[in-house]
Amino acid sequence: MFDTSHLHPMIVHFPIALVMVGFLFEICTLIFKKELWLPKASYWLLLLGTLAGIVAYVSGELFTSDFSGTAAIVKHTHETLAAITLVTLIINSILKIYINRKHLEHTGLRWVSFALYLLSAICVGITGFYGGNLVYNYMMPL
Repeated sequence: MFDTSHLHPMIVHFPIALVMVGFLFEICTLIFKKELWLPKASYWLLLLGTLAGIVAYVSGELFTSDFSGTAAIVKHTHETLAAITLVTLIINSILKIYINRKHLEHTGLRWVSFALYLLSAICVGITGFYGGNLVYNYMMPL
């Protein structure tokens, strides 16, 4: 039977995959400079990952329950990292849109965006780790 508490665990895989693969494409963009599709793919994966991150964050806020004890500490860490991930994704998406609209791909802003993408990829991975920790180690559905 379907329950709204299942929404968050179903949705969270999308931002994780989109951001991680998008960052991988961003790295490939630096290595394979002649491949014109890589920066576009990285750009769209960032935007889609950001949208999926917003949906995942909202579903976590609306449809997950409160925990007690050690699980509450793990959940708080998970929520804090999710917020950091979302903020870095939103800032980087806005920056990337600005870079693309103003044709500033070959300026220092590219490296600021790269650093934010790296931070987002690291944060989304650690956030996913803590979410998985809640589910598997504490046997509590998010």
